Amino acid sequence: MVFSSVSFLFFFLPLVLALYFVVPFKFKNMILLLFSLVFYAWGEPRYVVLMIISILINYGYGIWMDRAEQNEKKKVFILTFAIVVNVGLLAFFKYANFIVDIINSALSMSLQLQQIPLPLGISFYTFHALSYLIDVYRKNEKAQRNLFKLSLYITFFPQLVAGPIIRYNSIAEQLSKRVFSSAQFAGGIQRFILGLSKKMLLANPLGLVADTIFMTSATDLSTGSAWIGIIAYTLQIYFDFSGYSDMAIGLGKMFGFEFAENFDYPYISRSISEFWRRWHISLGSWFRDYVYIPLGGSRVARWKVYRNLIIVWSLTGFWHGASWTFIAWGLYYGILITLEKAGLEKMLSKLYPLNHVVVLLLIMIGWVFFRADNFGYATDFIASMFHMHGNELSDAQALSLLYMNWYYFIIAIIVATPIFLNLQKLRFNRWVSRIQAVASFVFYFSLFAEVILYLINSTYNPFLYFRF
Repeated sequence: MVFSSVSFLFFFLPLVLALYFVVPFKFKNMILLLFSLVFYAWGEPRYVVLMIISILINYGYGIWMDRAEQNEKKKVFILTFAIVVNVGLLAFFKYANFIVDIINSALSMSLQLQQIPLPLGISFYTFHALSYLIDVYRKNEKAQRNLFKLSLYITFFPQLVAGPIIRYNSIAEQLSKRVFSSAQFAGGIQRFILGLSKKMLLANPLGLVADTIFMTSATDLSTGSAWIGIIAYTLQIYFDFSGYSDMAIGLGKMFGFEFAENFDYPYISRSISEFWRRWHISLGSWFRDYVYIPLGGSRVARWKVYRNLIIVWSLTGFWHGASWTFIAWGLYYGILITLEKAGLEKMLSKLYPLNHVVVLLLIMIGWVFFRADNFGYATDFIASMFHMHGNELSDAQALSLLYMNWYYFIIAIIVATPIFLNLQKLRFNRWVSRIQAVASFVFYFSLFAEVILYLINSTYNPFLYFRF
């Protein structure tokens, strides 16, 4: 089940909201837990058992670690063992086939392994479990003795299958105590509609453009088509993923939870480092706090800082998928950020405002590797972008796609900047504020109506991050 589906919008969500606000507070977590399991089972009924097993073993590890509070060596052993088990489960389902392919290629063997389907959201709920265990080990939080509360933390449906990655220490108190208000609920509805609109009205149309281009042989693309394709994908992936994060944050607000922001207008960045402080913030901060800093962070010798960056970004690429293109994408950013730490960032700052253009160009080159199925296609696509195949500068495909979709590109580029956010922050007198409130209601109602019309008339509705 996806948020942008009729079954979710008109059946699942109204039902869970109705029951949630009818029952006393002591039963609210149970309602959310039951519906979260139903939400997951709707798409992956076979793997609900796997998720429940993951919850049970991590519940046990947390209590075991808590009881060994005075024995540091034992705590380290328990945490290490728990990490191995969690990462092992993730590696088996996500990387087993990839590892077998590597072995066969390297050793000229013919090992056979039945294709293992990837359980929905396993990367996200595994990182949630690891966050909980590491927070308990660091004494940032006590081990959760209530199994249902820990289960809700891991399974809560707004962030279950595509994030954002919610830290246990940021939500532990909210599992026991939440403040409800009509303003928070209304804000949640607005945030959900905004995210839904990003997804349906911008990401989906731009995704069709990107798919059309990326289904064409890279060597046959004109330079114009290649640029239209990568710009479309650059905007699609932002509105797809940030839209999902907006919906998750909005749903959380409806149920009384406050989640941290996951995107902060990343395409206005003036350096690659800044881009990654603004893009998928929850993943970047997770790797920073649980991998980069434990490795020594930036408080070590210069070469070790560079080593730490390469390790973190290799893991970031590998986390996204079992493919050499994802690993290359991670290494690409590791190298760029290492170069920035070595002085490139200062050089870029001197190019203002051209540094913004350079950064966007580097980001789009990275997205080519992220989107392409293999290295050959990625390198050929980049060659077509820079007119290295002797291909045409433009062709009928480029002109047709641009003519039919130019308004999506313009709207998406504007919305990808904080222009509207800044307008909302302007202070008006009381009468203008009332008019603004009415206009806001009409705006969000119109957006939702437009989404419903699109949903009824279109069958194209992918979520890019579901495969991670």
